[in-house]
Amino acid sequence: MHLLRYAGLRLLSAIPTILLVGIAVFLIVRLVPGDPARILLGDAATEEALADLRGQMGLDRSIVEQFIIWGGNVLRGDLGNSIANGHPVLPLVLDRFAVSSSIVLVAVGLAALVAVPAGMLAAWRQGSARDLAVVALSSLLLSLPSFWLGLILLLVFGLELGWLPVVGYVPLADDARGWLIGLILPIATLALVEVGVIARMARSATIEVRRLEYIAHARAKGLRESTVLWVHAFPNAFAPTWTLLGLILGNLLGGIAVVETVFTIPGLGRLLVDAIYARDYPVVQGCLLFIALVYVVVNALVDLAYPLLDPRVTAE
Repeated sequence: MHLLRYAGLRLLSAIPTILLVGIAVFLIVRLVPGDPARILLGDAATEEALADLRGQMGLDRSIVEQFIIWGGNVLRGDLGNSIANGHPVLPLVLDRFAVSSSIVLVAVGLAALVAVPAGMLAAWRQGSARDLAVVALSSLLLSLPSFWLGLILLLVFGLELGWLPVVGYVPLADDARGWLIGLILPIATLALVEVGVIARMARSATIEVRRLEYIAHARAKGLRESTVLWVHAFPNAFAPTWTLLGLILGNLLGGIAVVETVFTIPGLGRLLVDAIYARDYPVVQGCLLFIALVYVVVNALVDLAYPLLDPRVTAE
């Protein structure tokens, strides 16, 4: 009961955040230089044609009127239609989000499977050669920009070795094997970048836990070091890393545009970039609002799962 009440309060507290994000998104998009009507009709369009198209798109109304109309439509689940192609924005966003989420979830999962044990094992033998190697490799991966790493992987495994495709995306429904092969490089790029962040967090958290009295007590009972590490230290050491994973998921889902552009993946980030260039207001607003909503939901789920990982934390 307490957990359900906490979940409800956590989701209600997200409403002001979503509202402020909606207002900010609406205003920022309107401040971007460029006229969507002129972009659609071209420089040779007459003023009468431009005025008529602006009226059809509602751009001739005041900012307040446009926001009220847009906000009311959003509450009904209607994010409008794309100015560029006339398609409904919500199905378009959900379709592209499915592509991005498949990359991000797998990449973060693989990074956690590698980085968490590596960071904890390094911290357990702090100062050893293994610890120094993990710290050095983590620092190196942290310093590599994702777009540069993606280009290097494309150059090596795509152009030089010819093992993997360089460009193109194959939908899962068309060819499962082609879909999987096409996502190997973008997933590897994101996973390698995040391994450095997660490993450093896991190492720091384990060093803090390693100094606690209950760890010394477990050793005094004669337990094996592996048992002390994975049974006693792991639950408390993983809790801060779990919070970091939630933040990484939210950030990647909103900031994957660079990797999708490098690998020509038709994901949510690529859709947002293309919409910004085209001054496609409804798509830009829909993408940004959806990304903010996903970020809030992901972090709310992380908070809800926190008491399950750390018994010292309760829903109360």
